[in-house]
Amino acid sequence: MPTVKDVASRAHVSPGTVSNVLTGKRPVAPATRERVLQVIEELGYHPNILARSLINRRSDTIAVVASGLEYFGPSQAVTGIEREADRHGYSVILELIPWLDRGQTNRALAMLAGRQVDGIIWAVPEISDNRDWLNDEDFDRLPPIVFMSMAPRPGIYAVAAGNRHGAWLATQHLIERGRTRIGHITGPADWWEAQERRAGWEEALAEAGLPCEESQVFVGDWYASSGEIGLNELLRRHRDLDAVFAGNDQMALGVLRAAHLAGRRVPQDLAVAGFDNLHESAYFWPPLTTVNQDLKAVGGEAVRRLNSLIEARLAGEPAPALEVNSHRPEVRARGGVVGLARPRA
Repeated sequence: MPTVKDVASRAHVSPGTVSNVLTGKRPVAPATRERVLQVIEELGYHPNILARSLINRRSDTIAVVASGLEYFGPSQAVTGIEREADRHGYSVILELIPWLDRGQTNRALAMLAGRQVDGIIWAVPEISDNRDWLNDEDFDRLPPIVFMSMAPRPGIYAVAAGNRHGAWLATQHLIERGRTRIGHITGPADWWEAQERRAGWEEALAEAGLPCEESQVFVGDWYASSGEIGLNELLRRHRDLDAVFAGNDQMALGVLRAAHLAGRRVPQDLAVAGFDNLHESAYFWPPLTTVNQDLKAVGGEAVRRLNSLIEARLAGEPAPALEVNSHRPEVRARGGVVGLARPRA
């Protein structure tokens, strides 16, 4: 079997240059890179990944622990993780676990530690107490971990979308359009993201001096059917309801259906805003005003942050400064509601 030295000799470069072409760790001149790749193809060279990992004290593999890929948010985040991991030369192991199964969590962590992954991205949304394992003593002996979609905690590296600010923007957008009785159909009450979006809705109403009562809230389940049920219930409670902020675009789709069946024109009688900016939301009828959050970018940021932790550990250096990174959302105004809500200073 050809070796890296064989490739280097025929391409008239050093073995280190061949390694840089393969890993992308350091830049290589385009012409040189092309020559090395051509020789690799001619010789049929395949890198010895096991030997390289022993030499470099790393596997060039990261693990992604995820749940709920049937939902828009988790699936988009994992897509962003995979793309950015490839740019950094990492292979990705995807481990799917149930939301709240502590036993499965422990088994996944033990398995990943045994496979010598360089780091872990915990992409399971925070639901109820499914982060209580962070208090275990074994946590300190795990590879570097970056978490997604969770409340800030001391000593934890996390990235998240700006759920609270995005909800504030959506609600403020409705307020600026003259709406005064604004209901909210939230996601499941034990999801941290749903709690944050409800908090943003509450903050915007409180700042505007508008009613913010428990009767204006319906707890949904992220699916369109709960949006339809939710609007019908909110209209039963408040006949003067003139706007709804739905916690995601799927539930907003159910709201649009219920409004049509109830004879409420959107946006003339009832303004509707969603959250997530599904690709299909522009094709709802009427097209949906929604909050855009770039979850692929959030996933990419998780990889970059994890890579910095891995590099610091290998170099024996202190970990980078600890902070929660929150990506800034924006409103995509559609459906006859024009103008954008201005972010707070």
